[in-house]
Amino acid sequence: MSDKSNMIVENLRRKIEGFQPSADQAQAGTVLEVADGIARISGLDDVRSMEMVEFATRAGKTVTGLALNLEETNVGAVIMGDTTQVVEGDKVKTTGRLLEVPIGQELVGRVVNPLGEPIDNKGPLNTNKTGLVERIAPGVISRKSVDTPLQTGIKAIDGLIPIGRGQRELI
Repeated sequence: MSDKSNMIVENLRRKIEGFQPSADQAQAGTVLEVADGIARISGLDDVRSMEMVEFATRAGKTVTGLALNLEETNVGAVIMGDTTQVVEGDKVKTTGRLLEVPIGQELVGRVVNPLGEPIDNKGPLNTNKTGLVERIAPGVISRKSVDTPLQTGIKAIDGLIPIGRGQRELI
């Protein structure tokens, strides 16, 4: 073979050895309309309920949304960021992730947005643990008993409606 052929073969061999396949399963859709913090999206046929979606805005920013209303022809998604950034015609893609937020003691006393991002100007959260927002609550039997009263400071409420500290549901 000629030198040129050897060079082409060697170049192809290097590219094949360095190839790293990516399995990006994200679906792409388009915003049909935006109203009252809800975006109507077409083209996301396989999106799951409560799945996070990402809007690629014309300003070059990414805004997160949450797919809630799954219909035959479109999807209704709650915009979890700046709603003014998302406009008709913007591209949307699925993430494959359900809505989850940071969890742990680092959140005590902090103010966070619906995505669990701090908005209190006290710096980032130092936690790696996350938990799903929508999950099945533990059964009543497996929970710790409510044995400590919670005082609201309003005598009428404290006298008529006893509330237990840690109470999750009233039976």
